[in-house]
Amino acid sequence: MKTKAIIYTVFAIVLSVFTSQAQKVQAQNPIIFADVPDLSLIRVNDVYYMSSTTMHMNPGVPIMKSKDLVNWHLVNYAYDILEDKDDRLNLDHGKNDYGRGSWASSLRYHHGVYYVSTFSGATGKTYIFSTKDIEKGPWKRIVLNNSYHDHSLFFDDDGKVYLVWGGGKLQIVELKENLSEVKEETKRVLIENANAPAKSDIMLPAEGSQLFKINGKYYLFNICWPKNGMRTVIIHRANTISGPWEGKIGLQNLGVAQGGLVDTPDGRWFSYLFRDAGGVGRIPYLVPVKWENGWPILGENDKVPQSLNLPANRSLIPGIVNSDEFNRKNGENDLPLVWQWNHNPDNTSWSVKERKGYLRLKTSRIDSSFTQAKNTLTQRTFGPICSATTVLELSNMKDGDFAGLSLLQKDFGLVGVKVNSGTKSIVMIETEKGNPKEADSVLLHQDKIYFKAECDFRNQADQGRFYYSLDGKKWISIGNPIKMPYTIPHFMGYRFGLFNYATKITGGFADFDYFRIEEKISETK
Repeated sequence: MKTKAIIYTVFAIVLSVFTSQAQKVQAQNPIIFADVPDLSLIRVNDVYYMSSTTMHMNPGVPIMKSKDLVNWHLVNYAYDILEDKDDRLNLDHGKNDYGRGSWASSLRYHHGVYYVSTFSGATGKTYIFSTKDIEKGPWKRIVLNNSYHDHSLFFDDDGKVYLVWGGGKLQIVELKENLSEVKEETKRVLIENANAPAKSDIMLPAEGSQLFKINGKYYLFNICWPKNGMRTVIIHRANTISGPWEGKIGLQNLGVAQGGLVDTPDGRWFSYLFRDAGGVGRIPYLVPVKWENGWPILGENDKVPQSLNLPANRSLIPGIVNSDEFNRKNGENDLPLVWQWNHNPDNTSWSVKERKGYLRLKTSRIDSSFTQAKNTLTQRTFGPICSATTVLELSNMKDGDFAGLSLLQKDFGLVGVKVNSGTKSIVMIETEKGNPKEADSVLLHQDKIYFKAECDFRNQADQGRFYYSLDGKKWISIGNPIKMPYTIPHFMGYRFGLFNYATKITGGFADFDYFRIEEKISETK
């Protein structure tokens, strides 16, 4: 009996190891452990494209590409700036556009043309961008003078084009053939109460509409959020676009919700969704789909699986985030697509060409706070653990200038060099409930300094730490570990940021030699 027990034990261990190794060659959820919310996804032949929300960041509406649904890389943006004469978008006169900018986009492909539509609560408008080359552009831009919340752009087989939008009460309107205007007389209620399938008090009414036509039937995906419950997928279907519509709960597990459907060239179906994951942001998941009685059935036994029968995840580096040595050859872009500016940039006040191998951030105005400062250059943080390092040369900073490395959100943290009456200090700032305070300060007696920021998102630890080094070898912790809560005012995962702003006089500049990111894979804390 003991021999048999030993054999069973050994077999179980071997099976466990084999299963673990097999899972490693399969895709794992989340597909992207970084802030890629409100995804809209299409397949064109054997290539997938995805758009997402980056709100107050510019350029805006990122376009990502994949050959396997799992591993993505940035290929374009729909716009450089949304509008150029708005104080909120420009961080002018004490105003800002945190948490607004452009929201959920709708990505479509129709008759050889790619369309990306989005809307803005800041400008009160809806924007439709179109191109024949989604990776290189150029984009044509149409502006509608209404903000159609969480809309779905939909091209029907009969040549009609619609927008479906709203929250709880979902509405539909037809567009003119060239998409330049809405036909106001066609506006009507599509579904009076899209929350009804949830059968409970609702905290967030059904929104995030994504409309599809599959095998002659119409399918409308939404998210709702019952009180004391979780984010929930709601699916409605109809035989005609005018209805009647019948609805059901599509998925209620882990709070994974909001998205739609996509098929693979070999005939499999998946639902692309996302999950609120704390300080790192809102992260994408894929859920397998089966069809039963004309309904898409999401998940495995109504659950979101950890593993998927898709190719294994590779690193988010260099496709979604990447290091940058700031070396530019002739003909190369000034900034790779992984970078986005916080709000509209002042393009006269930065350069990667004035000093070869450096990013130069120049001051051109006086700012009173980090979150109102122009030209903070950002990249996503990512999980489970990540870090970013940079080296700053500061001999040309002026009195009152403050430059360094940040973790940007409402409750931001940063480490930088502050110049005050000829004295240079390494300063660490931490923020709680929107109130920044100086947590630590160290006198600096040289014109070159290294900074590091680390993020731990394991099990939503949401903790950040800052370090400095005088020689790039020995790292010294500064200040306190910061808490990194996801806050609605910014509505975005934490971002690494390189910054420099003036508080007294303009005309100074700081040179950043490089920006280097690292990731650490860890299952648990």
